[in-house]
Amino acid sequence: VQLQASGGGLVQAGGSLRLSCAASGGTLSAYNMAWFRQAPGKEREFVAAIRGTGGSTAYADSVKGRFTISRECAKNTVYLQMNNLKPEDTAVYYCAGDSPPTAPYSALANGRLYDVWGQGTQVTVSS
Repeated sequence: VQLQASGGGLVQAGGSLRLSCAASGGTLSAYNMAWFRQAPGKEREFVAAIRGTGGSTAYADSVKGRFTISRECAKNTVYLQMNNLKPEDTAVYYCAGDSPPTAPYSALANGRLYDVWGQGTQVTVSS
């Protein structure tokens, strides 16, 4: 499968953005899907994940209540709705996929689980 992320941009603090990750060459239900981000000078960090089987979700504490991960199987696309954005959310956001989707819930935040990565989309939040 190939992943194409889009939807990043420049937004003021308190604003919203929706990122999209379109998958081609595979079916989303066969993958656990996740969003990670990496800010300049910092390590990559987990943001959110959605399981291929059942669709349960997981979030980093820093984004709980503000971000929502979802998927639209008919479009083979995963979304990250980001509300109440903060300057510290500024980063390059990457979508990633793990197949087969058999990993336990506790492993979803581990970047090493994922074997397919998109190219990244820049999100910049101004104060």
